[in-house]
Amino acid sequence: MRTTRIVEMLEVTEAAALAAGRWMGKGAKNDADQAAVAAMREQLGKLDIDGTIVIGEGERDEAPMLYIGERVGVDGGEPIDIAVDPLEGTNLTAYGQPNSLAVMAFGPKDTLLHAPDTYMMKVATGPLAAGCIHVDASPAENCRCVAKALDRPVEDLVVCILDRDRHEDMIREVRETGARIRLISDGDVFGAVATAIEGTGIHLYMGIGGAPEGVLACAAMKCIGGQFMGRFAFRNDDERRRAEQMSGCDIDGVLDMDCLVNTDEAAFIATGVTDGEMLHGVRYFGKGARTHSVAMDGKTGTVRFIETVYRTGTEKFWVRME
Repeated sequence: MRTTRIVEMLEVTEAAALAAGRWMGKGAKNDADQAAVAAMREQLGKLDIDGTIVIGEGERDEAPMLYIGERVGVDGGEPIDIAVDPLEGTNLTAYGQPNSLAVMAFGPKDTLLHAPDTYMMKVATGPLAAGCIHVDASPAENCRCVAKALDRPVEDLVVCILDRDRHEDMIREVRETGARIRLISDGDVFGAVATAIEGTGIHLYMGIGGAPEGVLACAAMKCIGGQFMGRFAFRNDDERRRAEQMSGCDIDGVLDMDCLVNTDEAAFIATGVTDGEMLHGVRYFGKGARTHSVAMDGKTGTVRFIETVYRTGTEKFWVRME
């Protein structure tokens, strides 16, 4: 049953990626996002679940589909929490840049944090360095700790950081340690998760990004054995008020993995929209398309890389898992 659910959810992110991929490089980020949202919502509506969107496209009055609190699936199905980002990296898709993804996490009812749409300071690393980083440690301390855990000089470390003015001091301090930096323009779910995927060349993620994306990244890190830690970075009193209403955690404290994802049975699925270090983007051909996804299951501890070919007018043609 668990494997069946993973495959069903895989088809949800595949549908979003296939729809968004048609807008790659066309400079129309809103159209790409809307296509992904509509495709994901339609696919979720077919499933035998009683799903609640806990992280989605925003409040109900702002989002016609996949809004926070929306119920999806068939009445009487399995009750689950669902966190989605139908198109993580809308600008990346619009301008044909790497690492745009269709992303989803799910878990048993009432296990995923209802994170408000505010900022979060985040730090993440893979399994080999798990336990040695802290969101309140300095960038230099985190760099040195991860380098030591990986048994490499800090000069061999690659730190992923969102390219934002607010990170100017962090970037300077990381460079002073001798570590190298991979600046990304968007897509910090990728940035965090990439630290736990061998071959991406990224060892540590740090910086301030969206809180909802933090929950998605945490779900992946919990499945794969990495470490994720956050702290809300409120910009105004309204964001604080909304966090008090939505969050069951200490909103002024450290947000550890059990606060953000309070289960060992979460799953995380992402399908590539554009090519990147972790996943290939959607490939279209005359009679169909090919997708590349990763599916992580916290319950079984498995991580599968899945290649799927769709043929026009048919169901899936074949799936290869690595």
